[in-house]
Amino acid sequence: MELNFSKVEEAFFKEAGLGKITTRIPYIPVDSFPKLGLLSAMSFLEWVSENPDGVVSLPTGKTAQHFLNYTKLILENWGNKKTKDALVKYGLGATKKPVLKDLQFVQMGEFYPISSDQHNSLCNYAGKYYIEGFGLDRKNALLINSDEIELAQNKHFSEIFPDYSIDLTLRYREAKTQMEQLQQESIFKIDNWCTNYENQIREKGGIGFFLGGIGPDGNIAFNTRGSDHFSSTRLKETNFETQAITAADLGGIEVSRKRLVITIGLGTLRFNPENKAIIYAAGEAIADTIKDSLEREPVVNYPASSLQKLKNSRFYLTESATVKLEDSIECFYNCGPWTHKKTERAVIELCRKINKFGGKLTLEDLKADKYCSQIPDLNENTVQSVIDSILVKLERGMHKEVNQVYYHTGPHHDDIMLGIMPVTNRQSRDASNEMHFAVATSGFNAVTNHFLKDLLVDTRDLINQGKIEMINFPDFFDSGYKFKWDKDIYHYLDNIAAQNGDEKRRGVCHRAVRALVSIWDIKDEKGLKQVIKEIIESLESTYDGGNNPPEIQKLKGMIRELEEELVWAHYGISVKNVHHWRLGFYQRGGSSSQPDKERDVLPILEEFRKYKPTVISLTMDPQGSGPDTHYKVLQAIARAVEEWNKEEDLSNLRIIGYRNVWFKYNPWDVEVLVPVSLNALATLDKSFSECYVTQVNASFPSYQLDGKFSDVAQRVWVEQHKQIQFLLGKNFFYQNDSALLRATHGMIYLHELNVEQFLEEAFSLEKSMEGIF
Repeated sequence: MELNFSKVEEAFFKEAGLGKITTRIPYIPVDSFPKLGLLSAMSFLEWVSENPDGVVSLPTGKTAQHFLNYTKLILENWGNKKTKDALVKYGLGATKKPVLKDLQFVQMGEFYPISSDQHNSLCNYAGKYYIEGFGLDRKNALLINSDEIELAQNKHFSEIFPDYSIDLTLRYREAKTQMEQLQQESIFKIDNWCTNYENQIREKGGIGFFLGGIGPDGNIAFNTRGSDHFSSTRLKETNFETQAITAADLGGIEVSRKRLVITIGLGTLRFNPENKAIIYAAGEAIADTIKDSLEREPVVNYPASSLQKLKNSRFYLTESATVKLEDSIECFYNCGPWTHKKTERAVIELCRKINKFGGKLTLEDLKADKYCSQIPDLNENTVQSVIDSILVKLERGMHKEVNQVYYHTGPHHDDIMLGIMPVTNRQSRDASNEMHFAVATSGFNAVTNHFLKDLLVDTRDLINQGKIEMINFPDFFDSGYKFKWDKDIYHYLDNIAAQNGDEKRRGVCHRAVRALVSIWDIKDEKGLKQVIKEIIESLESTYDGGNNPPEIQKLKGMIRELEEELVWAHYGISVKNVHHWRLGFYQRGGSSSQPDKERDVLPILEEFRKYKPTVISLTMDPQGSGPDTHYKVLQAIARAVEEWNKEEDLSNLRIIGYRNVWFKYNPWDVEVLVPVSLNALATLDKSFSECYVTQVNASFPSYQLDGKFSDVAQRVWVEQHKQIQFLLGKNFFYQNDSALLRATHGMIYLHELNVEQFLEEAFSLEKSMEGIF
């Protein structure tokens, strides 16, 4: 295909070393999420230098941060040597510094209804980061401001849609009440506003430069799966995947389920045939969607496939987002020397492709396959060599270890459970093993205002009923609240056993009281009731998804910490062995700062010095393409291990990398395969449902499933077991001499490294960015 790349794109494509691409839309792979931001920023500045008054539509939200940071960084340092070197390297050496002020900005979408004063309004974001941040003229901008869209009788949307719920069937049916008549008239006024917005875009000549992310269903802007490829700006409903993704912005899926959106259409993007429409995406989680968008004919199932009709459309992707593309698979096998890892993948994938167990594969099957046929010295024993290597990994996953100090870490509460709980449960059964669990962040973002308000109302009622007895102890408000945190845990667990829901709730309220006294330094019952009253008033006056004061954030975090302690207390782990790092980079709405040595790394180092673990586990996302927190915690732990390694001999320390509901390993990526029994799956589900009280009906669910995260984890483990089943055969499991293997219905993949290997992998992202700025 003709690539028609710009100078910037040619430089990045050459650096990628891909050679050729065969997709229906050109794409450029880079090795990290930050590098994706750099590519996007330089491509944008290149376009602006040629179109200083052009029409642009740019991304809003957390995923835009690297693009914004690099655009600002390049412009502010245009004249210094490092920037000049980077500009030369990436094709902008002869380019005059672009001026952004005359650009015409078009907002691509917005939640509706939402006040533009709210920080989570996309209009607010566009105003802050593009109109003010880029110094654009607001008069030249088209913004979607819900407060300014005229409705029936000139009423505000809060009067017309008091519960923020809009019934679009009113477009097609008779209004039955006076309120419905107002709503119907208002919906048509919004529709007319959308038509006018579309006309204004077209009067400008259409969008000339579009940069946007892609949703898990392939959506662009808010054009979700099923959108007409000729659609224009409109008010529309969203689907579950979009609601799950936007839940974090809106304060929970309870809110995002009801909120509609105004979005430009796929036809809007294609109105200007010269539009440079760029879609950027990161991470393996989006790889299937990328494949369907780039390799198949345009279909409404995958909205991004509509961009195949635009000659200047592009995809900018991290390497992990390209792994399902035929080009990427081809490169995996053909780039570099052949390894046993390639043999493992080729044979295991062949089993799946032709639906044949490994033991049934013939030499002719291997020779007929595009990749297996490339295996050096291909012979009758090739499949058995793969089976043998997988069996070694399986044996390592079944080996019982003793006299170990395990220090398991997770970026968020529930990450360890959802990643490796069956592993930790087996480790804890041997009394010679010492178990520690640490959560890096406070997790307050996962607790909604509604949840906390309900908890505080229940706590207040129990206090009034005299059922929080500990506050009557003479020393409770002075120092007593600091003790017996385990007692709250066992009270709760006792009532799981007794199936007493009211008493379980009282256990949570006990912990809430301890947290309140600790945070607000409360001195008596009267002060306790007053603080509860003030917090409830604050929560009631805060919009969904709005920022809470630091004290309330800390209270939310301590509720999450209780949940983590409850999980591991099931297996006799004391509260003192469940550690809460509360790393400072974690902030409202995401983590906006990089890990700091004094604030984030030294506390971890002190833990390692104190407990001297022999095994450390952590989530692995070396390309930084997953949740921002995952990557930053990885870097903080790596820095702590690096420092510790200077002080002690860590040659026997093992680092165990795991992936959870966000990312999946393949069997050829790892060294350890851990069988998971049906009993372990049941334990996971029960523990999650009983302990993560803020997450059972998750306000921030995975877009992969409209249900509990534990259900998503189970799906992943079952799918991974099927991969191994294809190779080893079902008989291997249900006829095995091992009771554990006979009971196996899931599989966990673990990446085991020594310190040197871990540090090299963890710092690979930083190394890829060295020398740029």
